[in-house]
Amino acid sequence: MENPFFTGICISPRFHASARTSVVGFNSGQRVDDHFVEVTEMVEIGSGAQRPLKTVMMSRYACYLVIQNADPSKEIVAQGQTYFAIQTRRQELSDAEIEEQRRLAIRSELRTHNSQLADAAKDAGVIEPRDYAIFQNHGYMGLYGGLGAKDIHRRKGLQKNEQILDHMGSTELAANLFRATQAEEKLRREKITGKDKANKAHRDVGAKVRQTIKELGGTMPEELPTVESVKKLETKARKALKKPKP
Repeated sequence: MENPFFTGICISPRFHASARTSVVGFNSGQRVDDHFVEVTEMVEIGSGAQRPLKTVMMSRYACYLVIQNADPSKEIVAQGQTYFAIQTRRQELSDAEIEEQRRLAIRSELRTHNSQLADAAKDAGVIEPRDYAIFQNHGYMGLYGGLGAKDIHRRKGLQKNEQILDHMGSTELAANLFRATQAEEKLRREKITGKDKANKAHRDVGAKVRQTIKELGGTMPEELPTVESVKKLETKARKALKKPKP
C-alpha cells in the first residue's frame, strides 16, 4: 500500500507554520496534526561528521493545500500544481471507468433477471404482452413514487426508440435489479396467481425498495442523472476486445 505521506521533505520551522496555517485555514474539519509528522534525521556535513536536521513529512492533503495556495510563479509551485492537476484527472478517468464497468455488469444482469421475472409473471397468469407491460409499469410506479415507464422516459428526455434502462447509472440500475429479483422471488415464494395480485406484488416490492433507499438516505431513483446509452459502452467494450494487443 502506498504511503500517504510524502517523505524526505525538509522545511524550515517558518514554512512549517505556514503550511499548518494553510490546512487550518481551509476549514474542512481536518485534524491538523494528522497531516504533519516531524522527524529528526542525521545528515553528513563533511569529514564524517553529522548534525541533526528537522524534517517534516506532510500528507498528500496538506501538500495539495500548500501548493494550491502558494505563488505559481515559482517553478517548484508550478510543478506541484501540475502534478496535482494530472493526478486529479487520472482519478476522474479511473472513477469513470469503474462506473462504466459497473453499468455494463448490472445492465447485463438485469436483462437476465428481467427474463426470469417475465417467466415468473407468466406462471402467475400475466401472459399477453400488454398485460406484462402493465405488470412492469406497476413495479416502476412502486419504485419511482407513482411514475410509470412513460413518465420516467419523459423525465429522462429520451427519444421514442430509447429504453430507460439503457440510460441509467449504476446506482439506479442496481435499484431496479433489486426490484426485479425480489419481485420474482415474491411471485414464486408466495405462489401468487392472477394478474391483479401479480401487479400489486410487483408494485409493493418496488415501493419497499424505494422505502429502503429513503431510510438509508439515498437519492430517489427519479432524481438520479440520465447518462449516455449503455449500448455505446457495450460497443466500446466489444471493440476493445477485438483490438490486437501490442
